[in-house]
Amino acid sequence: MIINLTQMSPGESGAVTEIQGGYGLMRKIQTMGIRPGKKITKVSSHFWRGPQTVQIDKVQFAIGFGMAKKILIQVER
Repeated sequence: MIINLTQMSPGESGAVTEIQGGYGLMRKIQTMGIRPGKKITKVSSHFWRGPQTVQIDKVQFAIGFGMAKKILIQVER
């Protein structure tokens, strides 16, 4: 099932399938290490459209809600 990053539950993992956005957004996300094919784990999220904390390759960082909605993930449920 393909969902966006905001729809994932904390602790859930999946593989990045697509980044929907323009050149600037794609460049910003790819500099964080988020690329199609990479495994991503959602660590936590804030209540009501707050930042989403994710982990990729033992590194954790927060992504804004708007950016997270444009990252599509393949998860197994």
